[in-house]
Amino acid sequence: MSALATSTSTTSNSSENKSHVLVSYILLAIGLFTAIPLLIGAIWAMIKKSGAYGTIYHSHLVNATRVFWWSLFWSIIGALLIAVGVGYLIWCVAWLWVLYRVVNGLAKVLSDEPYPL
Repeated sequence: MSALATSTSTTSNSSENKSHVLVSYILLAIGLFTAIPLLIGAIWAMIKKSGAYGTIYHSHLVNATRVFWWSLFWSIIGALLIAVGVGYLIWCVAWLWVLYRVVNGLAKVLSDEPYPL
């Protein structure tokens, strides 16, 4: 009886972690068009990351966190370099990079694969 309860609990926890990853990725995707959901998705991933430790979903939450911090970094660099004329190019490349990481992450989480870090 306890093995059944443990396996049901693990399955429930796994599906809960998957839901947290999906919420984070969806917020990051919406954040490509407005910054607030990007921030909320990153905070969500940072909060839920410790609860997913030891599962395949932990790597996805780490990815979501890294996507946020790197996109923030490159957005600031792009803003500083707008006067030189390269800022818009940096923003475009950063936007495409975030899009790639989010779509790749969604594809992997829906296939129940970890995100390679």
